[in-house]
Amino acid sequence: MARAALSYLLRSHTRQLTSRNFHSGYTIHGIQTWPLCPYVKSDPRSFVLPAIFLKRWASHTPATQDDSKISIGPDRGEAREDEKDTAVVYYGPISSTIKKVKLLSLSTCCLSVSLGPVITFMTSPTMNVILKGAVASSVIFLSASTTAALHWFVSPYVHKIRWQPGSDSFEVEMMSWLATYFTRTIKFADVRHPETNRPFVTFKANGNFYFVDAEHCHNKALLAKLTPQKQAHESTLKNL
Repeated sequence: MARAALSYLLRSHTRQLTSRNFHSGYTIHGIQTWPLCPYVKSDPRSFVLPAIFLKRWASHTPATQDDSKISIGPDRGEAREDEKDTAVVYYGPISSTIKKVKLLSLSTCCLSVSLGPVITFMTSPTMNVILKGAVASSVIFLSASTTAALHWFVSPYVHKIRWQPGSDSFEVEMMSWLATYFTRTIKFADVRHPETNRPFVTFKANGNFYFVDAEHCHNKALLAKLTPQKQAHESTLKNL
């Protein structure tokens, strides 16, 4: 009986030690106790913080990659505005480039007109006054002529088109010689075939020329209305 009682006490004591060490992270190995995994921390923050940093890095990485790409089309701010404005059916692919070139041309023209005569008269004091005036006038004329030629070349370019399907008119957004946007309302009945040798012209309306890039105009119904075919007005008398 004494032996049975002693063995029962030893078994119960061993079970209690095993259950305590299991909950505390230790196990019995012979006489000594060893941790189950001594190199792993049980702090849950060690797993949460790296996951947060990885999530932030993954969210910021595509933005830096997209900024390094060169794309033709509207800027991000303008593209967001166009998404809100559902009436915009066409956007000029090089609209922002034309605006930057016009601003550069205008700035150089203003500098040439304002500083050209001053520099000409100050750099050559021994030169004749008439010759100085001729040089200053030629500088002003060349700068103004290049700016005017640039405006004449890109003035037909359509930057935006707003149109509701079923409407008999549409709005075009053009650019003035001061590189500012303005809007014109055109009726489809006024659209004519451009009978001119001027480059980059798609149609004519109310005495003005307009250019639309057909490759970037995804609305084919609108493109068909803006590109009328040349009508032959030959009479039967001409064949006689």
